[in-house]
Amino acid sequence: MGRPCKSPISLEATPYYHCVSRCVRRAFLCGRDERTGRCFEHRRQWIEDRLLELVGVSALDFCAYAVMSNHYHVVLHINAAQAEAWTLREVVDRWHQLCKGSPLSQRFTRNEALNPAELVRLEEVATEWRARLMDISWFMRMLNESIARQANREDGCTGRFWEGRFKSQALLDERALAAYMAYVDLNPIRAKMTDRPETVSGKSTTPLPLLA
Repeated sequence: MGRPCKSPISLEATPYYHCVSRCVRRAFLCGRDERTGRCFEHRRQWIEDRLLELVGVSALDFCAYAVMSNHYHVVLHINAAQAEAWTLREVVDRWHQLCKGSPLSQRFTRNEALNPAELVRLEEVATEWRARLMDISWFMRMLNESIARQANREDGCTGRFWEGRFKSQALLDERALAAYMAYVDLNPIRAKMTDRPETVSGKSTTPLPLLA
């Protein structure tokens, strides 16, 4: 079964979530604007590239995704066991792939000696980074902020590109997970964007654990 879209993320309930983000007003995520003739299809690649980048760094896997003309879907899996197994070095290195970090973490990556108090402080900060690297809200924010900056730069405008916060739906059992993966895969066909879902959607190649 699924839980309503505005329910909070709860790892205790399930590690699987269906997330949706929608553009504001008449903004285009991809496809062609029939009114102006402008083609935005290249933006699909923006989503795919950033999604793969974030999945490669974080402790989240994607089970399925689909990029539509003004919104996208993604089914995510929180891999908490992976995140908890990372060493301090792994957490810092992963975080630095996306963010600058702190002067302390930069010294750590340069293998400079840290005194005990500095090492304790770094471990405290890394605990927060570890949590973010397995947090869907953080993941979606990093994904959406990147796409919004690119789209606004290309459109020569400022302001909001996305329609508020993303929506999420908890997938509480295997039946719900299978149903929503199929829904995401078939969404482009229902919208008559294609007759082959793999042209506008994708699935994770990472084996995922089944729900209990």
